[in-house]
Amino acid sequence: MAIVEALFQKFKAGYESNWQKMQIRPASAGQASKEAAELLHNKSIYQEIEALTHVPWFFIGLCHDRERHFNLNTYLGNGQDLDRVTTIVPKGRGPFLGPNAFVNGAVDALRIQKLVGATDWSLTRTLFRLEAFNGFGYHSRGVNSPYLWSGSTVYGPPEERKGKFVADGVFDPDKLDPQIGVAVVLKELMALDGSISFEDSSSAPTGSHEPDVVLAEDVLHVQRSLNKLGIEPQLVEDGINGKHTMAAIALFQQQHGLHDTGLLDAATIAAIATASVPAAPAAPAPNALPQILQQLQALERAILSINNGAATSIAPINPNDPVAVIERVLGVLQKMNLPSATGAAIPAGSGTPSAEQLQQLMNVILAITGQTKPPLGQVNGALGETIGNLLNGNKTAIGIGGSLLTSLLSAAAASPQTGGLTGIVQLIATSVPGLGQFALPVFLAMTAWGVLGKFEKWSQGTAPPPKPQV
Repeated sequence: MAIVEALFQKFKAGYESNWQKMQIRPASAGQASKEAAELLHNKSIYQEIEALTHVPWFFIGLCHDRERHFNLNTYLGNGQDLDRVTTIVPKGRGPFLGPNAFVNGAVDALRIQKLVGATDWSLTRTLFRLEAFNGFGYHSRGVNSPYLWSGSTVYGPPEERKGKFVADGVFDPDKLDPQIGVAVVLKELMALDGSISFEDSSSAPTGSHEPDVVLAEDVLHVQRSLNKLGIEPQLVEDGINGKHTMAAIALFQQQHGLHDTGLLDAATIAAIATASVPAAPAAPAPNALPQILQQLQALERAILSINNGAATSIAPINPNDPVAVIERVLGVLQKMNLPSATGAAIPAGSGTPSAEQLQQLMNVILAITGQTKPPLGQVNGALGETIGNLLNGNKTAIGIGGSLLTSLLSAAAASPQTGGLTGIVQLIATSVPGLGQFALPVFLAMTAWGVLGKFEKWSQGTAPPPKPQV
């Protein structure tokens, strides 16, 4: 269960009890009635916002009351002027202009808090969300939050304790909050407007899938991460996307060269996650060269066996000269007696290999790797044409090479235990850190360039002759 949902379940009974026993103090009744009447005056505007967000109009009005006392020229999210870009969290919002400026700004602020689309608007959930705007610090002080209850008999003497946070983290137990609480205004508002009603909170749907509850998981992770990183002041780890949390996010964004908004975006979450993970010592790169050379030697033996029809002994491989081994294998491929389309053998060393001979070479290697048809996706298929344009005039060989390499890479991903060239590709892919599915197109392009360069040299007759076999 998300921590914010656990908090709601913890506080729910207290909301129900306080609501039932709450009485508006005579000294506060006039002010409560006045604020309820002002809220009603803007009801049609709040209803426009409700139609767009499904957030109850009276909830919007209560937030507006506490933020800027019903001033329709201010942003609901922080009370700053609508016609300017906001400079306090949430930063960078607006400007909102025109006849719908307040409505558009309010929708933006409610979306940031993930209240758009919420479905549970029972009395207790409404009171919980209202208190969340100010924070839940009063519960740890044993005081009913004046943000909700000030002006009623459930806050302050003689019935209850008083106290107020006079600054961030600074609580004065002797201070009495003079401002009317939003629950008190709501009580008076319901007396003036009979259309406001709440479903039985005991039958209200669970909030585990409410959008603000889902957001709380990310917020809680960020709060914990920022605290571990030493953010000052330390955040209350409650999953609430309040102003203190947004201010801490903004500070992190400033320190790490990110867009300073105070809001969680993908780049900020990724940067916080990266900063939270201690740097691990770099692992030594595996020495894969002997294995790669062993695979090449096995491939050479297999090719010679196919060509000669019998087991063939080959010269030892010098593990310190992998280039020579690769050239030797390519030389073997070049000298293979492959049948042409007419059935006649192509004599070994009879000149530069044709496109048909290269096609036959590809078929041999595909047989070794267990492939029958080179699968080409849209990206890898287009690679042949791209490199073909660069090498101009050798599109057939390029298409063959691109198909071969694509096939080998596909086989490597599907059959990690196979041998031959597939094993080589798989070994390289698993030996190089970070070479995964997103790097394969790059690997394919680089490999294709090298192999096709060799094909190009063959077709031009400029390839060096294979080294004599011992």
